[in-house]
Amino acid sequence: MIPYDKRSGKIWYNNELVDWGDVKLHVLSHGLHYASCVFEGERVYDGSIFKLEEHTSRFFHSARRMGFEIPYTEDQINTASNKIIATQNVENGYVRPVAWRGTEMMAISAQQTKIHVAIATWEWGSYFDPKLKVEGIKLNISNWRRPAPNTIPWDTKASGLYMICTLSKHEAEKQGYTDSLMLDHEGNIAEATGANVFFKDKNGEIHTPIPDSFLDGITRRTVIGIAKSKNIKVHERKISPTELPNFVGCFLTGTAAEVTPVSCIAENQFKVCDTIIDLNESYQALVRKKKAA
Repeated sequence: MIPYDKRSGKIWYNNELVDWGDVKLHVLSHGLHYASCVFEGERVYDGSIFKLEEHTSRFFHSARRMGFEIPYTEDQINTASNKIIATQNVENGYVRPVAWRGTEMMAISAQQTKIHVAIATWEWGSYFDPKLKVEGIKLNISNWRRPAPNTIPWDTKASGLYMICTLSKHEAEKQGYTDSLMLDHEGNIAEATGANVFFKDKNGEIHTPIPDSFLDGITRRTVIGIAKSKNIKVHERKISPTELPNFVGCFLTGTAAEVTPVSCIAENQFKVCDTIIDLNESYQALVRKKKAA
């Protein structure tokens, strides 16, 4: 695998197309030291960014919640995102907009820092091994919990929020799992390290945690819409880990994960059932249809 700093082409950086290898971040950037950084993750399908406007709106919301303003309009970021995927000739891949505080101040207070923005894109296939997506991935249960909503800007894609996700995923991989299920501050089921989680019960109904301390994913909302269009009842509610044995199916949703079946969470086993397969196929049809439209 080619390291990300050794790739070729261009990156949109502060309103310029800069050679990939020439994009630099100084070691004394505030965003690196104090996590004053927000980002987005977007999928490109057949040369078109799926739900670009929604992602960009969330990007700006995240920045405002972190106390800074992105020095461009949402339309300018949308235009730049489309420009960079055309420049890089990405047909099916990933887009990463990122904004961070610069080098003008190196302390807790950072009121006078310049806000930098970059957008990179690259070809990218499945986040999980395609074979695992057929069989279902395996999750452990993390020792780390999503913090209480009054302790963090929980409804953002801010870089600092992902520290415990990396720790959780590394621990899961050491134990032979693919990913990790995280609980919230009350001990209820929250999400995986980078994706929302859904469960199917014996009656064919779907249950998913209320996103009140973790991100309400754009893919999550899309899949809920698909399920409801198929007359599948969706329950958004608090879910205790003690309920896991009662469910027969489980899957994750996210920009990277798309719709990924889960075969087990710790000792709890799930089937990759027809409902999950159908939701995945419908999601894939939707993203391709958006391009055709």
